[in-house]
Amino acid sequence: MRTIICGAAGRDFHQYLMLYRADPTFDVVAFTATQIPFIDQRRVPPEVAGPRYPDGIPIFDESQLEYLIRRLDVDIVVFAYSDVSAAHIMQLAGRVNAAGADFILPGARSMLKSKRPVIGVGAVRTGCGKSQTVRWLLDHLDRRGVKAVGIRHPMPYDGNLASQLVQRFATEQDLAEGRCTIEEREEYEPYVERGRVVYAGVDYQQILERAEDEADLIIWDGGNNDLPFVRPNLHLVLMDPHRPLDPLDFYPSQAQVRLADVLLISKSRTASAEQVQRQRQIAGQLNPKAPVIAVASQLTLEGAREADLRAKRVVCVEDGPSTTHGGMPFGAASLLAKRAGAEIVDPRPAFVGSLQKALSDYPDLGPLVPALGYSEAQRQDLVATLSEIDADFVLSGTPIDLAAVVSDRKERPILRVRYDLEEIDGEPSVAAPIDAFLADALAIRST
Repeated sequence: MRTIICGAAGRDFHQYLMLYRADPTFDVVAFTATQIPFIDQRRVPPEVAGPRYPDGIPIFDESQLEYLIRRLDVDIVVFAYSDVSAAHIMQLAGRVNAAGADFILPGARSMLKSKRPVIGVGAVRTGCGKSQTVRWLLDHLDRRGVKAVGIRHPMPYDGNLASQLVQRFATEQDLAEGRCTIEEREEYEPYVERGRVVYAGVDYQQILERAEDEADLIIWDGGNNDLPFVRPNLHLVLMDPHRPLDPLDFYPSQAQVRLADVLLISKSRTASAEQVQRQRQIAGQLNPKAPVIAVASQLTLEGAREADLRAKRVVCVEDGPSTTHGGMPFGAASLLAKRAGAEIVDPRPAFVGSLQKALSDYPDLGPLVPALGYSEAQRQDLVATLSEIDADFVLSGTPIDLAAVVSDRKERPILRVRYDLEEIDGEPSVAAPIDAFLADALAIRST
C-alpha cells in the first residue's frame, strides 16, 4: 500500500520507524510537513529511511497533499502530529478521502517499553506548564537521590536527520555543538543547568537504550500535547484552565486525559474559580479514577525589582509555540508585567521577516513577541524586531536565558521572568503520588 505520512518533524518519524519502515505491506512514498518552519523540501535520508529506501523519502509541504495523493497513486495517508483541533483532523480526513485515499490515525502501538521506571509529563495543549513541572520533578528526584535521565519529544529542526538519530545533552558545550535553536534550548537547558542529562533525536529505540544505561528512572518529557513515545508507569498530565474546552476539542488531548495517572490543573491562581472547576468536571468525565490537583506558577523577576517596572514601558517576549499554534494570548512575562504595574507595549507593528509571517499565520497573537528561533535567520528577525520597539525594558518569559542568545541593539536590559510550579494550600500534595511511585518502583522511602 502506497503511503504518505503527515507530520511535523516529530511523531511522523517515530511512527515510521516503529510501524512502517520494516513492514513490506507499506511503501512510504512521501512525508508531508506543517507547523514547524523549514522542514519541508527535505528528505528523510537513506540512513534513517532504511534499506528499502536507498534514495531516502522526500518531504513536502502539507498544502500539496491532494496533488501528491493523485500523482503518487497513494492508498493510505497516516496522520502523525499533534496539537490540532478535532475539526482540523476531520477536515484533513475529508481532503484525503476526496482525493481517493484512506485516512488512518495510529494510537499507542508505537509506545516503547522501558526496563527502567518511567514518569511521563504530558499536557492537553502546548503551553500548559510541562516545563515547570519537569523542573520541579527533576529537583524533587534529586532530593530523593534518584538518578533521572530525560527523554524529550523530538525536535530535529536543523534538517540533518542522520546526524540527529541520537542526541545527548549534558553540558552547555553539548548545546553549542548541537547547534540548538531557541526552541530546543527551552527544553534542554533546565536539565543542563541542574547537571542532568536529556536525550532527544529521531530513533527513540536507540535513545531509550542509551538513556537506560545511565539512569535509575526515565522522565518522558512530552512535546505539545502529544502522546508519549515511551510508555509511562506514572503519567502526569497538565490541564490549562485558561483554555477550558481544549481537553475535549483538541487532539490528542482527550487521550492524554484518559491515560493520566495524575491530572494537574496548572495556572490555577490566575484563572477564575469557574475555569478551574470546569477542568475538574472534564477530568471527572473522562478519567474519574485519576487524582486531580490544582497548582500555580510562581513568577519571579531576575535582574531588577518589580518596583522598577512600575509605569515603565516594557515589551514581553514569550514562549513561541505556546503563543502561536498554542493560542495563548499571554505568558509569564505578560503576567508579571501586569502585576508590577508596567505598561505593556504592543510590539506587533514592529514585526519584521519571519515574525511578520507568524503574525499573518496567527492573527490572534497577543501584544507580545513570540521567541521564534528555529533558524539563525529567525533569530536575527527577533533581534531586529526588538530593536525597533520603543520600550524601557525587555521582559523574557521563555524557559531559557534569552539574553545569552539574543542581543538588544538598544542595549536595554533583557530581564528574565522565571516561572516555577507552586503547590496550593488545601490541595493534595504533588509529591505524594511521586513518592508512592518511587517507593513501589525503586524502594525509595520519603523522609
